[in-house]
Amino acid sequence: MISKEIVKELVEERIEGTDIFIVDIDISSGNKILVTIDADSGVNIEKCMSVSRNVEHNLDREEEDFSLEVSSFSLSSPLVLPRQYKKYIGKMIEVITLEMKKITGKLLDFNENELSMEMDLTKKQIKSGAEAKIIISFNDIKETKAVISFKK
Repeated sequence: MISKEIVKELVEERIEGTDIFIVDIDISSGNKILVTIDADSGVNIEKCMSVSRNVEHNLDREEEDFSLEVSSFSLSSPLVLPRQYKKYIGKMIEVITLEMKKITGKLLDFNENELSMEMDLTKKQIKSGAEAKIIISFNDIKETKAVISFKK
C-alpha cells in the first residue's frame, strides 16, 4: 500500500511557496488516494491538476497500482483547520457547539484558541441584554461551516 507520508511529501513539494495547503489525505484499500486541498485565495481546477500531476508522475504504477483524486475543499464541508478560518473573516459562519447549540454570525477574528463572532440579535435578545459579540473556544466547537448566501 502506498504510504500517506509519501503522498504528503509529493503534495507539499508542489504547493511549497504557494498559498495552497493540505486539508486531508486519505488512502483507502486498493490504493484509492483522495487528496483535499484549500488555499487562502481559493482553489481552481488548475491548482488541483498541478497537485495531481506531481503526485501521479512521481508514483510508479508498475510498482503499485493506484487511483488518485485531488479535490478542493467543499463549501458544504465543515472547516477542519484553523487556517481555513482566515478566508471567512468578515463572512457568515455557523458554529455548532459540543452542547449542540447552533450559533450563526459574522466571523470577526480567530487565533489558535478561539474565535470571535458577531451575531444578529432579535429585538427580544437586545431587550434581554444579550451580547452581539461572542467568543467561542475551539475546544467547545463540534463543527463550523460557511453560511452560503445568494443575497447581495
